[in-house]
Amino acid sequence: MNQDNCDFSPMKLSLKKDISQVISALQSSLETMDNENYCLLGNFEKIKNQFVQVEMTAASFYLNCYLSPFTDKYPELSICVQNMSLRKHGGLIVIEREDSLEPLIHPGISIGAELSHSLLESIFFPGNPLHDGAVLVSQNHIVSAANVLPLSDRYMGDKKLGTRHRAALGLSEKCDALVLVVSEETGRITFAFKGSLHPITTGEII
Repeated sequence: MNQDNCDFSPMKLSLKKDISQVISALQSSLETMDNENYCLLGNFEKIKNQFVQVEMTAASFYLNCYLSPFTDKYPELSICVQNMSLRKHGGLIVIEREDSLEPLIHPGISIGAELSHSLLESIFFPGNPLHDGAVLVSQNHIVSAANVLPLSDRYMGDKKLGTRHRAALGLSEKCDALVLVVSEETGRITFAFKGSLHPITTGEII
């Protein structure tokens, strides 16, 4: 990945700050271990919560790094998923990168329009006939909607992982596409990349 595409300075500073806070908390715990009257368990719970925040900030940062070389519309994607998250409107958005997706996706309905957050949000609005499938984005355009993605077999018995997340994983296991998922149950935003799921902090995507 070209590091020139990762110069999202405010987000990078936020990530460095979060990491520094975790390191500081760990150092403080190490220094108090000799105090037999002090229990560290509360510290560990706090550090665990801080680490979760670090992971989510890092995911937001690298999401933009992965997107920016392949679409100029990543701010529109950010606005879309954050608005959908607030309303708990489920969504599945595939951003094509270098690998061809034609042999991997069962095609849906052709759209062929310039990408905008309002159009994406309308596609995933509950009740819209196209909202259940995946939207395919290539460069700065919405190519199609209601596409069907291959499901991952790794989490077939995991009731916590819904169909959208399994579909996102399934495609990302087979190609370099990046897949955004918004949960309609929790509003949580996640992205799948190279066979892994990464939660995103709402409001931290540029």
